[in-house]
Amino acid sequence: MAAPSPADTIVGKPPRARVADAVDPDETAGAKLERKRDYLEGFLAKKPEEEGASGAGGKLQQAVVDALKEIYDPEIPVNIYDLGLIYGVEVDDDCDVTVIMTLTTPHCPVAESMPGEVELRAASVPGVRDAEVNLVWDPPWGPEKMTDEARLELGML
Repeated sequence: MAAPSPADTIVGKPPRARVADAVDPDETAGAKLERKRDYLEGFLAKKPEEEGASGAGGKLQQAVVDALKEIYDPEIPVNIYDLGLIYGVEVDDDCDVTVIMTLTTPHCPVAESMPGEVELRAASVPGVRDAEVNLVWDPPWGPEKMTDEARLELGML
């Protein structure tokens, strides 16, 4: 082992790591390459945790999102989720769904019918007790809210 340098002997400083300290002179090249321990063993043996139906990332939230992806804007051939009109889908512990959405403009021709359709579609998902739509105008919708797939579909990419 190498002698400690003067910087290592200063009180309060931990000793520096040296490459020579990590090398085991008794270990052969074959033993070094041999797998010592399967670090993935515990990870692979662990069973997936049971997902809750409600909450962020739950099965019910994903089912509602999938249902909303079936609703298309009548003027634009892209579903409202990929268009970026859905700002959030929240599912509480009682399986009540709240959809926060906007429209492209306040004067949109479907301003009266679209929120109702979204509420009906969200409420029709099996497991949903009740659905509510909150229509917001802040932040305003813009083309940057669209997914890349929607932009590609509309020739904007």
